[in-house]
Order: sequence, then structure tokens, then C-alpha cells
Amino acid sequence: MRTRITLGLTAAVSCATLVATVALTRSDSGGSASSQVVLPTGPYVALGDSYTAGPKIPGQNGRPTGCERSDRNYPALLAADLGLKPAEFRDLSCSGATTADLLAAQSTGHGTNPAQLSAVTATTRLVTLGIGGNDIGFSSMVTTCVKAGVFYQVEKGIRGSKADDAPCREWYASRDGDDIETRIDTAGGRVATALGDIKRRAPRARVLVVGYPAVLPAQDDGCQRAMGLAPGDVAFLRQKERRLNDVLRDRARAAGATYVDTYTPSAGRDACADADVRWIEPLVPAAPAAPVHPNARGQLGMSRAVLEALRATG
Repeated sequence: MRTRITLGLTAAVSCATLVATVALTRSDSGGSASSQVVLPTGPYVALGDSYTAGPKIPGQNGRPTGCERSDRNYPALLAADLGLKPAEFRDLSCSGATTADLLAAQSTGHGTNPAQLSAVTATTRLVTLGIGGNDIGFSSMVTTCVKAGVFYQVEKGIRGSKADDAPCREWYASRDGDDIETRIDTAGGRVATALGDIKRRAPRARVLVVGYPAVLPAQDDGCQRAMGLAPGDVAFLRQKERRLNDVLRDRARAAGATYVDTYTPSAGRDACADADVRWIEPLVPAAPAAPVHPNARGQLGMSRAVLEALRATG
């Protein structure tokens, strides 16, 4: 929607309600109209893995240091947009986290991150959850596909290449069948369990499940150079990411939570896009970020998607 949205504070509310009323004024031809949207004012707890934490993005001030948590990740940007005080915001996201680390302490090699759900209490009014990629081993899938792509590059010089060449997809099919699909469904069940736990711990909180932004493009344009992938494996990895996002969306809705689509706004801003537009850095980052992870631009885009979801569901 291309309408102009103007945010203005219209009422101060009591501490007991812990919500702020925000007026959204839409300007249309022939007149204007106002609607009231309620945004949470905290406490806010952010949970998630490295796509939430923001590894390598300055400044890395989170504790423990092994979580590689940036103070410019999307939870921190969202907290700033909501005007939260430091005491009203806790970010427990951590690189390498799986759904198991929501309920158990995570050893990072450089400190231990407490069980992420330990920060969610009855006073919590906002929770974002971005997790699931490590449960399905997405990073290892990318690594495997890149290795297969290296051999493919050598072979194609001998036999030529085809648009549907997918050595990594074929390797997974011969080794595990459709095991990745099973892992995705299992991760979805674990996320559903976590959402039930959040509801019990913080029954008055607004809960948002944040999906993953587009890592790879709709077509293979530039991906052999930026990511070292065979053409068909770009589609293979993209399909698995989208399937994970679909499961996260369905589990969020079933639990009464809000799903935040970061894939759509990141389309065309993937790891194979030009450096001045991409949200995801390629294997050799040109901006401060971990390989195949969101950069500062990506974290900003994700924060805007979460804020828009809050406005839309207020």
C-alpha cells in the first residue's frame, strides 16, 4: 500500500495498561481519515538465532560475547522505534541457537547464554521469536551445496551446464530422501510448543514469529559467482527456506501469534543481489556481517517489517 502513514502520539496511558495509542493518518484523494492503533510499550523480550542476533554487525555489545549479538539488530531497532527504556527490553537471541536453547542454557564457547524463555514473564507485553533454521541445519545445507557447486564448476567445463543441474539436491535425495522436509515439520512442532510456553508465561503479551528473509533469488542470476552454487541448487535451497517459512507462518497462526513476513520485502535483496541493495551478505561479505546472514540493511528492513506487523494487528 502506497498511502502515507503519519505516526503521532495521541494519548498517554497508565503503567498498568503498558500500551501506547498511536494515531495513523492516511491521506487519500478527497479527504483523510484517522484510525487508532495500539502498540506495546514493553517489557519486550527478543528470542532467536543468528538471523535475529546479527553476528559481525557493529556494535557487538551483547553478553555473552559468543552469541555475537549486535546492538543494531532488528530487536534493538524495534525497541528504539517503540521508545523503550533499557530496562524494558531484553534480547536473548544467540547465534547457533535451536529451539532446544529456548528452554536450556546454550554454551557458545565464549560464555553461556541462559535459556531464552527464562526472560519471558507475566509482565512481558511483547515477544518476537525468530528461530528454526538451525533445527533443519540450513547452514550446513548451504555449505554442502557450495562444496557440490565447486565440483560442478569443474565438471561443467567438461560436459557443459544445464539450468536444472542440481548436484546438491541429488545428493540429499540419494542420501536422505526427503529428510529435510521431516526436519522442517519437526522444527514447526517445536516452535508450536515454544509458542504455547510463551503464552503460559506471558498471557498478556503480543507474540510475533519472524520469518527468514530471502537468502537466494527467484532466478540464478549471479549466484554461481556470489555463492558458488549450481543453477538447480539455487532453486533447491530457496524452496526449502520457503517451506520453513510456510511452516512457521502456519504454526504462528494456529497459536494465535502474528507471523512477520520478511521474505516478501527482501525479494531482490538476497545474497546474490548487488552490494548496495542486498539484505543478505554472500559467502565473502562486502559489509560487516556473517556470511549468508543479514547485514545492517537487512536488520533494518526486518525491523520495519515487524513494526508494520504490529501496526497492522494493533
